Amino acid sequence: MSFAGQASETATVSAARDRCAGAGQCVLAAPAVFDQDEQDGLVRVLDENPPASQSDAVREALRACPSGALALRR
Repeated sequence: MSFAGQASETATVSAARDRCAGAGQCVLAAPAVFDQDEQDGLVRVLDENPPASQSDAVREALRACPSGALALRR
């Protein structure tokens, strides 16, 4: 997935569950990439390497996360 417009870049999405507030903004922004655990309500990453078609949604999820629990690594 390219977040900088370069097709050769690969990005990995991760989440720090210990920082997650359970607000669910990531799920609303990118439901194909994020979910909430049924038991504790904390973030779960469904796809650590989502396709480029999800790049805008993933960026929105990172921006919307109130606790800063989400990360994107290249």
